[in-house]
Amino acid sequence: MDTTQWNLAAGTTAIIMPIIGVFVVAALIAAFAYGRRLRARQPAPPTPDEQPHLPEGGPVGEESERREPDEMEPREARLTPHELNGGGTGKDRRSSSQKERKWDENSSGGFGSGGFG
Repeated sequence: MDTTQWNLAAGTTAIIMPIIGVFVVAALIAAFAYGRRLRARQPAPPTPDEQPHLPEGGPVGEESERREPDEMEPREARLTPHELNGGGTGKDRRSSSQKERKWDENSSGGFGSGGFG
């Protein structure tokens, strides 16, 4: 049995692996240096004086209101997306009743509320 090729392969691997390791380490060092140079060119983060401040009246609260639903005429075929209205970006009307509608007056309307079914 001739094992000369196995000895050559082991010797070649012993030479090639450290060379590949040196190249990998050199690539990591170069990437780190490149990143540091890019970071140095970026502007510094804003100082506390340059940060936005709260308005005089304090933080702005959430505003919610009920809008009238879009009127849709009955059709034979379904609507495609380009036939729909803007989804809140178009003309819509403020509802005369701002009371929140519930499907069932005796329920909170949440899923998993312990009801049957």
